[in-house]
Amino acid sequence: MPNPRLASRYAKALLDLAVEQNAVEAALQDVRLLDATCRQSRDFANMLRSPIIKADKKHEIVMAIVGNKMHTLTQAFLKLLVSKGREANLPEIAVAFLEQYKAMKNIKTVKLTTAQPLSDTVKQAIINKIVATVHKGEIEVTEAVDPNIIGGFILQMDDKLVDASVRRDLKDVKAQFQKNIYISTLFGN
Repeated sequence: MPNPRLASRYAKALLDLAVEQNAVEAALQDVRLLDATCRQSRDFANMLRSPIIKADKKHEIVMAIVGNKMHTLTQAFLKLLVSKGREANLPEIAVAFLEQYKAMKNIKTVKLTTAQPLSDTVKQAIINKIVATVHKGEIEVTEAVDPNIIGGFILQMDDKLVDASVRRDLKDVKAQFQKNIYISTLFGN
């Protein structure tokens, strides 16, 4: 069962400890690896949630899969999670850690949706424009391709949305025709 408060607290504890031990980048890489493993392997995520598998066995499995690639801080954190019976919350904790890391480093995630894949130069130009006008920190771009928008782009950052797509323009024109504002202006209805 999702528990955002618990995930946030454990993520903050790991981040604070990583800052204290000057191992933030190592912890970040480890958490990214754990997050990717949880997302890509349904069996791994199910194993973490399984009440049938004992805690020490879960710890052995996690260490066998990702343990040798991890910093000692992250290994100790995983051991703590398993000993407290919170290993089922690992995917949630990983996401919370990544969010808190981005907040700490002033990194904004931008979702950019286009009709076709963008070249690196166009993508960099968009990032530069965002940095110059909206956000003075670092930008992390997540690209998505949706041919249904026909052309243009949709840009989403936090709670802001810029829809400069051809699809939206066509919807606006359709709405104007349905209101018949042109006919009422011409004939005085």
